[in-house]
Amino acid sequence: MADIVRMGVVGAGTIAQRGIMPHLSQDDVQDRVRLQAVCDPVPGRAESMAQKFNIPHAFLTYEELLEAGDVDAVTLCSPIGLHYEQGKMALETGKHVHFNKTMTTTVAEATELIDLAKEKGLKIVASPGEVLRPQVQAVRRAIQDGKIGTLTWAIAGAALGTYHLDEPERVQGTGPALDPSWYYRKPGGGPLYDVTVYALHGLTSILGPARRVTAISGIRIPERQFQGKTVEIDADDNTGILIDFGDGLFAVSYGAAAGGVNYWFTGKYFGTDGMVDGYTVNGKELGYPEKELHDEAGGGVKGAQVTLPHVTGPHRDIDEQHVFEDVMQLIDWISEDKPTPVTAEHARHVIDIIESSLRASETGQTQDLATTFTQ
Repeated sequence: MADIVRMGVVGAGTIAQRGIMPHLSQDDVQDRVRLQAVCDPVPGRAESMAQKFNIPHAFLTYEELLEAGDVDAVTLCSPIGLHYEQGKMALETGKHVHFNKTMTTTVAEATELIDLAKEKGLKIVASPGEVLRPQVQAVRRAIQDGKIGTLTWAIAGAALGTYHLDEPERVQGTGPALDPSWYYRKPGGGPLYDVTVYALHGLTSILGPARRVTAISGIRIPERQFQGKTVEIDADDNTGILIDFGDGLFAVSYGAAAGGVNYWFTGKYFGTDGMVDGYTVNGKELGYPEKELHDEAGGGVKGAQVTLPHVTGPHRDIDEQHVFEDVMQLIDWISEDKPTPVTAEHARHVIDIIESSLRASETGQTQDLATTFTQ
């Protein structure tokens, strides 16, 4: 039992219900990780999830989970704006932490957590681990090998659309509705912190650290509707970013209220002899060792998900496989002292891009980035 990581789930919302708890309750991972506790501020929700997934402890507050949940680590499934304070509390009480994206909303907060984890001898993994995708690494190799000549520019971004208003767990679940309002409010709301973060992790996994940014940003849709309720927007929902990678190489990214130009969270990379579009080079699918698994799963998003290292057996048919993968990266690091490529320093650099882009829009001035990371 000493080698089994006891996990606390913080927040029993959509990502926990359809992703983390279904994955971590599977028989094939019980020798490595055990769901030990869950908390949620909505009365009855944690208890309901504890009963469904056979979790020993259910709490109304996070403080109770840390004090009496008997956990070694926590996965923060709470609103992004709470991650800094909750991450700090976990580290101060000796718990390892998995941050569902995004780790924090500012570079200063991320740096404080990174330093605190090192001081305490604890481990933190911050989603999204796009660097783990074999397809992302295949794109990086193709560009480095000159498959499209000299790389000139790239574009990668994402949009909110109506995704969080239409999630099945929100509109079909039992009990009080899972209110999506925080996705549209500061701090931590808006498409940059919620979905563009995936594209930026992929972009920087391929191109490396950026140097500076400029941006235009604002609120395009001032309110949304959810189950007859008006959700007022106060976080920017329409942002265009120009990213300087040095030596004349630039990328465009966006966090939009709706619409997009790239497939899923992948990018388009343009060179003097062609282009990478998603996971194709000049119209032909990229080759990589896990391609057979991708094809057997039917390709597309599911095919990409099943090529992640821990996504085997029943996990191939459970949603949010990439989040499960990031959690298992933390588990392996704790149990086997095997460091993960999903680093907090990389996550901090992406936060730097986001935070600096919003500041560039507010000031009208290009912003130099203060962080970097090692690939």
